[in-house]
Amino acid sequence: MRKLAYAAMLLGTAAVAMPAMANDGLQKIIKDPKQWGIQTGDYANTRYSQLNQINAGNVGKMQVAWTFSTGVLRGHEGGPLIIGDVMYVHTPFPNIVYALDLNNDGKIIWKYEPKQDPNVIPVMCCDTVNRGLAYSNGLIYLHQADTTLVALDAKTGEKKWSVVNGDPKKGETNTATVLPVKDKVIVGISGGEFGVRCHVTAYDSATGKQVWRGYSMGPDSDLLVDPAKTTALGKPIGADSSLKTWEGDQWKIGGGCTWGWYSYDPETNLVYYGSGNPSTWNPKQRPGDNKWSMTIWARDADTGMAKWVYQMTPHDEWDYDGINEMILTDQEMNGQQRKLLTHFDRNGFGYTLDRVSGDLLVAEKFDPAVNWATKVDMDRNSPTFGRPQVVSQFSTEQQGEDVNTKGICPAALGTKDQQPAAYSPKTKLFYVPTNHVCMDYEPFRVSYTAGQPYVGATLSMFPAPNSHGGMGNFIAWDNTKGKIVWSLKEPFSVWSGALATAGDVVFYGTLEGYLKAVDSKTGKELYKFKTPSGIIGNVTTYEHKGKQYIAILSGVGGWAGIGLAAGLTDPQAGLGAVGGYAALSSYTNLGGQLTVFALPN
Repeated sequence: MRKLAYAAMLLGTAAVAMPAMANDGLQKIIKDPKQWGIQTGDYANTRYSQLNQINAGNVGKMQVAWTFSTGVLRGHEGGPLIIGDVMYVHTPFPNIVYALDLNNDGKIIWKYEPKQDPNVIPVMCCDTVNRGLAYSNGLIYLHQADTTLVALDAKTGEKKWSVVNGDPKKGETNTATVLPVKDKVIVGISGGEFGVRCHVTAYDSATGKQVWRGYSMGPDSDLLVDPAKTTALGKPIGADSSLKTWEGDQWKIGGGCTWGWYSYDPETNLVYYGSGNPSTWNPKQRPGDNKWSMTIWARDADTGMAKWVYQMTPHDEWDYDGINEMILTDQEMNGQQRKLLTHFDRNGFGYTLDRVSGDLLVAEKFDPAVNWATKVDMDRNSPTFGRPQVVSQFSTEQQGEDVNTKGICPAALGTKDQQPAAYSPKTKLFYVPTNHVCMDYEPFRVSYTAGQPYVGATLSMFPAPNSHGGMGNFIAWDNTKGKIVWSLKEPFSVWSGALATAGDVVFYGTLEGYLKAVDSKTGKELYKFKTPSGIIGNVTTYEHKGKQYIAILSGVGGWAGIGLAAGLTDPQAGLGAVGGYAALSSYTNLGGQLTVFALPN
């Protein structure tokens, strides 16, 4: 009962080959459009497929080919992997893994069900989701909710090794996938709402031995930064860049968690990811910029050493986690070819940077409702270059403790949360699932106790006012200009990851449970089908025996669907989400199903 009380408190405040050094096997699979070897589609996180058998001209004829029940309720994020003739499917807690035979109507080849302490559930923020499996050199990698990283034989399901990445008793948990790079597996951690000091860790992919670990805040040696060579907006960060922005030892419970997506550029050998909100949510209790929370990181894959950083939301006052995916593209900009990184942040700004140097090129709002800042200062000669210009009316710091700051847009779950965008090299557009949601936010003083919620704010969420009345949009975005090209209105937040294809189709799912297909150039709806439960999973495609398939996990949940997933009714529960999404229960219910689509024979 005590554990349940803690959960209520949190929610109420709302035979395997040795790995090749270059991981050539995974690179080959990623380049084969018939397979889907990594959660993000490729190392660049584009979620783009070259398959075009299903296209804008015939997608309207698509039908359900087969289905599979996962046997688990709660939110189903991420998607399946397809390696050869086998599909690998995961579930939320207890994080079951299924290997399904595509040659035999999805027959179960093996099933792995870890035995985890259920006490991990109350310390998982915002549902018991998991964003999927990873594969490399004959091994399937599962990062469990309890932070155990497991390597399974892809053919048999036999556990080859496991290592513990954190301690749930301190509030450390996991909801993310991992990134196999070369002979390593890159792993993050959750727990910002419990005052965890977060990090990224590289483990040897063959043995599980820790190779390096870089923290989000603290001494330079813990951060894995070189004060003279690691840069921010082109300038060296200098000694003790993080420590100088925290009061006393607050950095030790500073948050900055790393539960999002990771990308990798083989040419630069850099891994890119974002760090999350600082702890606590009450900004008055942690003066300073709180570096390096809310930051885009570029780290050397071999050593972990940071080449550059960029803090998007210094001294975060709204819980605008910076963990969303970094999408890597090579595009022409201002008449020259650039190696770009595009990031759609929770704070409502779409950023375009040079991924080699960290140079900030574009920072524009990707939802017109965003009001907490007027703009990001893009004057390179300004002392505030790269910083958001905060509006006093919506500053929870300036309004003060125990004051309910009203009408902040976006809400804490952001203009976009973890649901990944897609990029099409054919249109040069990004396809972005968004939340059109605002909030009231009241910070209050909170004390830290290890393993107990360390939130310090009460929230309520609602649709952006004076708008279309809904809580979501699906948009096409030009990252070189920072402009919305087209936008589709949705009644609820679009919490599903997008997929773009060479067939000029973009797919996404809705919280009511629809899989939708739209024209990549115009956004015209071409197809929709309602699956048994709300979709917060990511759309996947593959080819088997000459036929293209589209696959999606249904299973409502996540932060937006936490009311349904956890049976909560208090409007302020789920860190404010329950009241905002109360109407969702009229459109869908709990479920856990994989639905696979194809064109008729």
